[in-house]
Amino acid sequence: MTQTGRVLIAADKFKGSLTAVQVAEHVTAGLHRARPGVEIEALPVADGGDGTVAAAVASGFERREAVVTGPLGDSVTAAYALRGTTAVVEMAEASGLQLLPEGVFAPLTATTYGSGELLLAAVEAGARTIVFGVGGSATTDGGAGMLAALGARFHDTDGQLVAPGGGSLRNLASADLSGLDPRLADVEIILASDVDNPLTGPKGAPAVYGPQKGATEDDVAALDAGLSRYARVLEQAVGTRAAECALAPGAGAAGGIGYGALVGLNATFRPGIEVLLDVLGFAPALDRADLVITGEGSMDLQTLHGKAPAGVAAAARKAGKRVVAVCGRLAIDEQSIAAAGIEAVYPLTDIEPDPEKCMANAGPLLERTAERLAGHWLSS
Repeated sequence: MTQTGRVLIAADKFKGSLTAVQVAEHVTAGLHRARPGVEIEALPVADGGDGTVAAAVASGFERREAVVTGPLGDSVTAAYALRGTTAVVEMAEASGLQLLPEGVFAPLTATTYGSGELLLAAVEAGARTIVFGVGGSATTDGGAGMLAALGARFHDTDGQLVAPGGGSLRNLASADLSGLDPRLADVEIILASDVDNPLTGPKGAPAVYGPQKGATEDDVAALDAGLSRYARVLEQAVGTRAAECALAPGAGAAGGIGYGALVGLNATFRPGIEVLLDVLGFAPALDRADLVITGEGSMDLQTLHGKAPAGVAAAARKAGKRVVAVCGRLAIDEQSIAAAGIEAVYPLTDIEPDPEKCMANAGPLLERTAERLAGHWLSS
């Protein structure tokens, strides 16, 4: 039991139920009911996927908006976050699955053009360092759309601009990156992702993530062939670095937009949670804490591979702080949890076993869970 009362809540969203900000609010309410005098600091976190901008805004960044091209070609309003000369840009805001109508997928034609427009909006607002969070994409175009929005040109065998989407890359004949906005040369772009897949092949973007975006087996083959051709054409345009980047960690992130950022924007890949913790000011908040509460909607084997709770726990353990977690459902064994540096996990399903009811009532259940946690970990 923690004798002093300062608690840091550093949890990710419960996907489909609660944002990271709402998770922090409900945990705070539950802790205060059980231990009215406890000091609580909330620092909602994210790993680069959807919810990244919201986490940055909650930590003090200013929310900005821009009208950009959505994954289907229509206009959408996308948000990014800005503090000084540092921006947090979330590709899912412009090119995410969340922007598609329910039940609608466009695996061959969805474009990242709007993500390029969103990056440009951040540059025009004065950003000189951009944390580019990638995840939750509706796209598999290798970032070709993004680069086109920034001034690159991709032509097919007839000399025409290739159509939007990864399916058209099979017809790609030439790439010209000389028209990229010159201001990008003075901007540091950090590719923040929890995905370290290469661009193509059995572990590449189409094979691993294409089916989540509605891709059939034939679509996956077409997209893999298109991205392979894209990499070859870019190698002709910029040299062997393009081939090296196709195999680099993060190249396959968000339908290959990671590859486009690495090759075209000279981005640096870093694990999403690691870079976000730096940007959000996690270290000083951790110094002030006696107990850290982390979590996410589903804690499973993926949690251990670059997800927010694992990153929070690793940093806390390094600082000698105790860590517990809350989640919607728990699908990982105690040994793995302990190995990650998390001393206990409190799933909502302990109170409500029905998954649908659990998601529908996640807020109140999380408050009750936080009360239980307080009884075990905080002195009265």
